[in-house]
Amino acid sequence: MTIAVLPGLPHSAEAARLIRAAGKEVFLHQPMEAIGGQNPGPGAIYSGMSAEEIRGILARNISEIGPVAGINNHQGSKITMDEIAMETVLAFCREQGLFFLDSRTTNETAAPIVAKRLGIKIGERDIFVDNEQSRASMENYIREGLTRARDRGSAVMIGHTWSPQLAPALSELYPQLTKQGYSFSSASNLISGRVR
Repeated sequence: MTIAVLPGLPHSAEAARLIRAAGKEVFLHQPMEAIGGQNPGPGAIYSGMSAEEIRGILARNISEIGPVAGINNHQGSKITMDEIAMETVLAFCREQGLFFLDSRTTNETAAPIVAKRLGIKIGERDIFVDNEQSRASMENYIREGLTRARDRGSAVMIGHTWSPQLAPALSELYPQLTKQGYSFSSASNLISGRVR
């Protein structure tokens, strides 16, 4: 598992430290502007920012919660559609040796196109597990992710800490899934191809 931490909140740095101490991989959950105009939170990237501004934000956020293995977007449909902004983000990742996981908050994301142009591999979300908050719905999405993993060798499933049913569901399902031959992996291992 990989845990993505939002920057700029009262316990962001402490949460990242505790996650690393527990032996889990940490990503920066980078706030980015969305099409709908929702507030993405502190430390966000907005359209119209220069490459220098974007790089400065990424560097500050990583200095707060780092070291991190990579970055994924929080919200961000407007930014991930913007090839120029994504070129800055992905070039920063390449220079810093960081992985990028596209949360795919829009089907019109430019991240895969830009990554190909820059010659880097990125990860892409397959399933949001907790778009609906019921336990039954989460289990259905997990099953859908397992089908994709069976068919393609792996699947990236994203869930959120604000879903009170998610951690108990994963804890209960984990022994069954490992018995069936499934394994959990970090995002960096999947993106790098160390796990298939």
